[in-house]
Amino acid sequence: MTESPPKTYLGMFRALRHRNFRLFASGQMISLIGTWMQTVAQSWLVYRLTGSAMQLGMVGFASQIPIFLVVPLGGLAADRFDRRSILLKTQTAAMLLAGMLAALTLTEQIQVWHLYVLAVLLGVANAFDIPTRQAFTVQMVGREDLPNAISLNSSMVNGARMVGPALAGILVGWVGEGWCFLGNSLSYLAVLAGLAAMRLPSWRPTLQQGNALQNLYEGLTFVLKCRPIRDLLAMLGLVSLMASPHVVLMPIFAEEILGGGAHALGLMLGMSGAGALVGALILASRRALAGSSIWIAVSGSTLGLGTIAFALSRSLEISCLLMLPIGFSMMTQMALSNTLIQAMVPDYLRGRVMSFHSMMFMGMAPLGALLSGALAPILGAPGTVILGGVLLLAGSAVFSRRLPRFRAAARRLTREARSGDSA
Repeated sequence: MTESPPKTYLGMFRALRHRNFRLFASGQMISLIGTWMQTVAQSWLVYRLTGSAMQLGMVGFASQIPIFLVVPLGGLAADRFDRRSILLKTQTAAMLLAGMLAALTLTEQIQVWHLYVLAVLLGVANAFDIPTRQAFTVQMVGREDLPNAISLNSSMVNGARMVGPALAGILVGWVGEGWCFLGNSLSYLAVLAGLAAMRLPSWRPTLQQGNALQNLYEGLTFVLKCRPIRDLLAMLGLVSLMASPHVVLMPIFAEEILGGGAHALGLMLGMSGAGALVGALILASRRALAGSSIWIAVSGSTLGLGTIAFALSRSLEISCLLMLPIGFSMMTQMALSNTLIQAMVPDYLRGRVMSFHSMMFMGMAPLGALLSGALAPILGAPGTVILGGVLLLAGSAVFSRRLPRFRAAARRLTREARSGDSA
C-alpha cells in the first residue's frame, strides 16, 4: 500500500510518507529510550549486586542466547502468521517483564537469579519480535523505501541510545535502578498504540505449502546457497561476537579504569549512540545501494581500530570521543548488512532469512558476552577488548578480498528478488 509523499518529506525522510511507518516510528522512538534506560540500569544493578565481570557476561548471555536458539521459529512465524499480531504479543510480553523487574527492584526483593530468569524470558520474546519486526518493515513501506526505512529505524535506535543511557545514569544515581525499569515498562504503551492504529490490508501468509521443518529447511538452504548472504552473515556474526567485550565490560571501564561510575557509563554509551546516529542519518540520505559492500568492509576495520584505541585509553574524555567512531562504524556495518540482505531476499522467504540475520546480529552477542566475562579475569578488561579489535581487523581484511565476486553475485540476487516479488 503506497501513499503519495508530502512535499515536506525530503529524501532523507522519504519512508515517513507512509502513515503506518510514521505510527511505528513515533511509538518505537519512545520505547527505545526506555529500552536503553533498562539496559544501562540492569548492567549497573548486576555489577552493584555482584561486583563480578563474569556475572555481567552471564546475564548478557542469558538475555540473548534464546535468540540464537529460538529465532528460526520466530522467522518461520513471521512468514506464516499476521506480523502485526505477533508484534502486539511480543511487545506486551516485554512490557510485563520490565514491570516485574521494576516491582522486584523497587521493593528491594531483587536477587541475581531473578535477573537471569527475566533475561531468558525477554530473550524468548525478542526471538519472535526481531525477525518479525524486520520483515514487517517492507509491509509498511514497500521495497522501494525499505533501505531508507532501515536507516531511519537505525537513527531512532541510536537517537534513543544517546538519550536513554544519559537518563539512566542520572536516575540510577538519584533514585535507583527500579525507576528506569518502570519507565521502560510504560514506554511500551506507545508502541502498542501505534501498532493498533495502523491500517493494513488483510493478512495473506506467504507460506502455504509444507510443514514447519520443510519451511525451515527451505530458508536455511536459500541462505547457504547464496554466497553474498553467507558472507554478510559471517561478517555480521564476527562484529557481534568481537564487539561485545567493550559493551559488556563497560561498567568495569567506567568504574575501575576511568573512575567515573554510573555517570561515565551513561556518557560513554550516549557518545556511542551519537556516532551511530550520525552514521544512520548519512545512510538515510543515500538513494542507491551502490558502494554498500565497501562501506561494510571499511566500517569493520575502523571498528576494530576504535575498540583497540578505547582499550588503551585511560582518560574519560578520550574514551568518550573514541565512542563516536565506534558507534558510527558498528551502526554502519549492521544497518548496511540488513539493507543488502533484505534487497536480495524474496518476500516469501523474508521472515526466515531475517531470522538468520537476527541469529548473527543478536544471537552471537551472548557468546561474546560469555567469552568476555571468562577472558576478563585472565587478560583484564583492556586485553579482552584489544583481542576483539584485532580479530575484527582480520575479518574485515578477509571480507575485503572477497568483494569483487561478492558484488557481482549480490547484483544478480537483487534483480531476481525484485522480479520474483513483482511476478
